[in-house]
Amino acid sequence: MRVIDGMHRLLAARLRGQQTIEVEFFDGTPEDAFLRAVASNVSHGLPLSLADRRTAAARIISSHPQMSDRAIARAAGLGAKAVAAIRRRSSGIVPQLSARVGRDGKVRPLSSVEGRRRAAELIAERPQASLREVARYAGISPATVSDVRKRLESGQAPVAERHETSDGQARSEVMARIIKPRADRIPRQASADTAAVVEKLLRDPSLRHKEEGRHLLRLLQQNEIATREWADLTAAVPSHCGALVVDLALHYAEIWANFAKLLDERVRIEGRRNDEVTARDV
Repeated sequence: MRVIDGMHRLLAARLRGQQTIEVEFFDGTPEDAFLRAVASNVSHGLPLSLADRRTAAARIISSHPQMSDRAIARAAGLGAKAVAAIRRRSSGIVPQLSARVGRDGKVRPLSSVEGRRRAAELIAERPQASLREVARYAGISPATVSDVRKRLESGQAPVAERHETSDGQARSEVMARIIKPRADRIPRQASADTAAVVEKLLRDPSLRHKEEGRHLLRLLQQNEIATREWADLTAAVPSHCGALVVDLALHYAEIWANFAKLLDERVRIEGRRNDEVTARDV
C-alpha cells in the first residue's frame, strides 16, 4: 500500500477530510515501482532537478540493465546520450547484455555483427529466402538483411569495418570521413559566401510556400549562424560534456552528409532525365 505517485494529492485529500480516494493499483517489484514513479514525476507535477534525473537514471540502469538508453531516457527525462554516458560510467557494476528492450517493447541486439554474419551464411545457402525469413533466423531486422544482401552482391563483406572497431576507432573514422573533402558531395552552386547562398534560398518561393521547405530553411539559417560562432560555441562546452557534444556533432554531421548524398543523387538523376527529354525534342 505504498504510494508510488500522488503523495501531494493524497495529502490534499486528507486535509480536506476525505476518508476514501480513487486509486490505480500497481502490482510489481520495488524496482518496477521506482521506474513507474520516476516516469510519472517526469511527465507531470513539479519537475525533477537534473541531478535527481541523473541519479534516477543510474538506479534504473542498475535495476533494469535490459532497457535501452532511449527507453531509460524517456522514463528519466534525459537525453539518450546522457543515459549512455551514465551507463558507461556504471559498466563495472552493471551486467553487460547482448540485447536491450526498446521503448516499443521489442528486443534488439546491441551489435548486429553476429546477426549479419548469420544472415550472410543463410543467404549463401538459400539465396531465394525472403528478407523476413533470414531476419527471423539471424535475429536482425529485414532492412539489415537487405543491406547485407546488397553488400554481398557488390562483393563487399557482410559487416562494415566500422562495426568491428572500438568506439574510439569508430569515432575517428566517422570524423575523418565527414571532415575529408568530397568533391562529389559538394553542391553545384556552393560558394565561399554561404550567407549569400542561404539568403538566395530564403527568397525562393518554392521553398518558402511548403512546410518542409520552411523547416529546411530554418535549419540552414541555424547552421549559417553557427558557422560564424564556432569559437564561442566550443568555448561554451565544459570538459565533462565534451565527449557527448562531439558524438552529437558527428552524428548530425553524418546525417547532413547522407542528406547531401541523397539530394545529389536525385539532382543527378533528374538532370539526366532532363537531358534525355531535351535530346528527344531536338
